[in-house]
Amino acid sequence: MSKKKIVVSLGHEALGITTNAQKDAVRVTAAALADLVEAGYQLTITHSNGPQVSMIHKAMTELHRVYIDYTPAPMCVCSAMSQGYVGYDLQNSLRSELLSRGNSTPVSTILTQVSVDPYDEAFYEPTKVIGRFMSPEDAEMETKKGNYVKEFPGQGYRRVVAAPKPLDIIEIDAIRLLADADQAVIACGGGGIPVIEQKAQLKGASAVIEKDAIAGLLAAKLSSDELLILTGVDHVFLHFGTPEQTPIESMTVAQAKEYIAQGQFEEGTMLPKIEAAIRYLEEVPDGCVRIASIRDAAGAMKGKTGTVITA
Repeated sequence: MSKKKIVVSLGHEALGITTNAQKDAVRVTAAALADLVEAGYQLTITHSNGPQVSMIHKAMTELHRVYIDYTPAPMCVCSAMSQGYVGYDLQNSLRSELLSRGNSTPVSTILTQVSVDPYDEAFYEPTKVIGRFMSPEDAEMETKKGNYVKEFPGQGYRRVVAAPKPLDIIEIDAIRLLADADQAVIACGGGGIPVIEQKAQLKGASAVIEKDAIAGLLAAKLSSDELLILTGVDHVFLHFGTPEQTPIESMTVAQAKEYIAQGQFEEGTMLPKIEAAIRYLEEVPDGCVRIASIRDAAGAMKGKTGTVITA
């Protein structure tokens, strides 16, 4: 009997926000993922990278300020760097956890590029804050380069970049091959490296991709049996953060769309997760989405906790 294939999406809680915090966090995350492997699932894992890519961007910018001969790294390169070092920590921690349990499942990380539309509306209205606080003079220089900046009163200015929708996963065949070989695969980290296809070339885009958006696309491309989105809350809630807050045990795509129309899900937090679930289920109607806390991934797969979304 073939194993169930699931895509697991990890949020910030699974990784921490500094280099040392990440090492500690991924050990806990690795134990949760190993529980799923031992339960008989084949995992394809994607993850966030907001704090990590921001840290790298700051470091490379400061390097240029101190040593003028060093060119600041573009966003696509910063994304690639973050994929590499998050994947490195996660891969090694999961491998070590599995081996300690007598499980020799291989773990691989795929440096993944994701194509985006150069005419995506997000490029005209960037919203993702990145990098350090700048002085008015530095902000003016960034603007002259064609970059967008946003003022934070009393703190300074920060650069903002676009978050376009992912169109295709360039390395999907390699990811599928490893998944079919029953490896645990880490791919599309941080939403993937955003690229624009220009005939035979791939040009890096000054953007980031929502990790929830890529999770939905990845699960659809792999025709996964399930999409498991692990976050910091035990359920999706109606009226979140109010006295009327109510957990949603289960809902359909139609109900999810109705809740979106009501404004039930906050932009930047739960809304992208629900949109990812819808995208996946509209392409894989026999699939299932579970949104649950990283603290009990195995319990979520058993239906003991979390919110279940179906077509």
